[in-house]
Amino acid sequence: MSFDLDGKRALVTGASRGIGRAIAIAYAKAGADVAILARNAELLDDVAAEISALGRRAVVAAADVLDAEVTRSAVSGAIADLGGLEILVNNAGGNSFSIPVAQMRMSGWDKTMRLNLDSIMHITQESLPGLAESKNGSIINVSSVAGLRGAPTMAHYGAAKAALLSLTQTLAIETAWMGVRVNALVPGWIDTDLTDFLRASEEAERGTLSRVPMQRWGRVDEIADPAVFLASDASSFMTGQSLIVDGGLSAMP
Repeated sequence: MSFDLDGKRALVTGASRGIGRAIAIAYAKAGADVAILARNAELLDDVAAEISALGRRAVVAAADVLDAEVTRSAVSGAIADLGGLEILVNNAGGNSFSIPVAQMRMSGWDKTMRLNLDSIMHITQESLPGLAESKNGSIINVSSVAGLRGAPTMAHYGAAKAALLSLTQTLAIETAWMGVRVNALVPGWIDTDLTDFLRASEEAERGTLSRVPMQRWGRVDEIADPAVFLASDASSFMTGQSLIVDGGLSAMP
């Protein structure tokens, strides 16, 4: 088994910061050329510079994944620039608010679904021909522990991430014959700017970590390394699975 990604080509979405950035750089360190997609072109250029400094090729694709047409075009162009595709990481997503279901505006629900679920359909559909052509493709869908069980005040986000886990299993069955593996990476509470709202106060942070047996926030590299595993031949007989990296949170009763 090998964790080496030498000669492989990857597309990582939401790659301008946080988990996506860490995964893109980890892939470059493992030998892959990497296309990086996000809204902020300036931040993407910084990530591309780090990838290039590692001796790997970087392709920048700036797009807002809420815009389906622009995103599909950016994905198609990035794959063409790479010359093919073996690895797709659907990481773009997030959540910026917490509110009970009874008080939630449907506009917030709809936007969350478009960001965390609909965009992945657009990106995956655009990427599948290239992944199938490689005959050794790997799709990694970044979900969340919020999708594993009830998520009070985050029903919108939890529902989207739960749907992504279901989509992962279905895709795994539908694409196995193509030589494409599909797995989900399920982070717990990771220290990124996307979880800043959970650190808004000492009380909020204490409440969040009280459910984590390891009693700390995860680091982005602790998600990036499992993402290398799922992209590599070390996981060659693994598809339709969810790899949970959460400091023990999901084991709590």
